[in-house]
Amino acid sequence: MVLGFADLADYLERNPHFGTLVGRYANRIARGRFQLDGRPCQLTLNDGANSLHGGVRGFGTRWWAIEPSASAADGSVALGLSLVSEDGEEGYPGRLQVHVEYTLTRRNEWRIDYRATTDRPTVVNLTNHSYFNLAGGGDVLGHQLMIAADRYTPVDSTLIPTGVLAPVQGTPFDFRQSTAIGARIEQPNEQLKNGGGYDHNWVLNRSGAGRQLAARVVEPKSGRTLEVSTTEPGLQFYSGNFLDGTITGKGGNVYQRRNGLCLETQHFPDSPNQPGFPSTILRPGASYDSQTVFTFGTAK
Repeated sequence: MVLGFADLADYLERNPHFGTLVGRYANRIARGRFQLDGRPCQLTLNDGANSLHGGVRGFGTRWWAIEPSASAADGSVALGLSLVSEDGEEGYPGRLQVHVEYTLTRRNEWRIDYRATTDRPTVVNLTNHSYFNLAGGGDVLGHQLMIAADRYTPVDSTLIPTGVLAPVQGTPFDFRQSTAIGARIEQPNEQLKNGGGYDHNWVLNRSGAGRQLAARVVEPKSGRTLEVSTTEPGLQFYSGNFLDGTITGKGGNVYQRRNGLCLETQHFPDSPNQPGFPSTILRPGASYDSQTVFTFGTAK
């Protein structure tokens, strides 16, 4: 149900973010530039004129320190991952200490807890970039998707948000009711053209703090389901548009266009340049704390 490789070498040499922990800033920052407390910051550019997923040496390319797994009384098993991102790495200010914990529970949950602290003001936006295919192969266009969002953030031709929080009603981006991913993906819509399909951030409907439901996926033939809940304000739904058949993964599977989908819980892309978006600034003495849970099941 998860796209990936059979050996480490492929992850190191040609990984399109299969399963990566993404940071220091998930998604895109326009021109790799922003100002923080009046000081300009210039990031490494690795996506045309923009910075994507933390730059050339983002967290998804780094070796993380692995802590021994631990079992809890309820039968859950946890694995700790730690990383230090030094001041100036990829252009980001501040020495950032990151700890991520993966927990597998007996309720078929995969919980991810993120924490980060810094010694200087910086920006932080962490996520996981797993590609899912609940059918175990083929494209994901028949998967039924629900996203708990009334709005999304339209993008320009380089996939940078325009700053508008646009209503999904009446558009191909309305997944408030469970809808097949392929039902409207080929409609003549400028936003779909910009992304080559879905590669956009949804503004999740939230009421207060805490973890809340973000999305639900059902694969009709197998009956497999996936629910995503998160403390984050946004969800990037990516329909695997840039997979192109050049990558062979686990079991000799050749990953073609739209053979996987990503549901990346996050703050919004380009937030450091968008004062109307929720802030991604982290300051000394504070901590970045986030939680996302992926729950697997079968349709009843």
